[in-house]
Amino acid sequence: MTVKIVTDSTSDLTPEIAEEFGITIVPVNVVFGTEVYRDGVDITADDFYRRLVQDKVLPTTSTPPAGAFIEVYDRLAEETEEILVITLSSKYSATHEAALQGKDLKKSHARIEVIDSYFSIMGLGLICISAAKAAQAGASLEEVAALVRNNIPRTHAYMAFDTLEYLKRGGRIGTAQALLGSMLKINPILSIKDGYTEAVAKTRSRANAIEYLYNFVMGFSRIEELAVEDATTPEEADTLAKRLNSKFPEVRIYRGKVSPVVGTHVGPHVLGVSILGDKK
Repeated sequence: MTVKIVTDSTSDLTPEIAEEFGITIVPVNVVFGTEVYRDGVDITADDFYRRLVQDKVLPTTSTPPAGAFIEVYDRLAEETEEILVITLSSKYSATHEAALQGKDLKKSHARIEVIDSYFSIMGLGLICISAAKAAQAGASLEEVAALVRNNIPRTHAYMAFDTLEYLKRGGRIGTAQALLGSMLKINPILSIKDGYTEAVAKTRSRANAIEYLYNFVMGFSRIEELAVEDATTPEEADTLAKRLNSKFPEVRIYRGKVSPVVGTHVGPHVLGVSILGDKK
């Protein structure tokens, strides 16, 4: 039986990509006041970003209950005896802990391993895609888990921002806090490192920020998986993806959408690239 891969909605995998690779997504929750929505289930990205810009009430996020994982585990146990769960960074959320609790409380006898990716966005998504490919090729639970642990330090996720206010409000700003005092209009580049948000660079325009992302990808000698994602600027993302495709024609470029849960913390105008590969 094939190992089944489970992750959460902060992986920013589109439903089409998740279905293609047989990846099950557990939704994290988005909260507007007293209204709770399951990310990607009860609220679409388009509806979310419309509300994010228009509503006076700023959204928050909450961890899925252990029961959401138990339901997935018990359902998948009808198809397989081995399940690998890859969650967003435990430094950002208690989702990893909920996945572990679900493992302890499940009714089925399936073997389950839960791995903290120390990532989010499509960095997490690419780790899951690579794992799913290995599982489909017949790798065992131990082999797929070993691959994931090997790929985590080989994964990189960068995002271009036009404002850090959403990160500041959500308490996820990390070392980018130092950029808030700048009097000049900047478009900062942030990454995820060791499970935390980290400031990488300050650019002076949106065009320069996008060029930074392009040059970052060009700094890799070997790319196994590559993704470009946006929140509300698909034209920018498509243009960047086309430029990168001309340089790496043999590499499939996945187009992700910044999910509502991630969008709560990063805002509506982020643009990101994620890579699983080796730098020059």
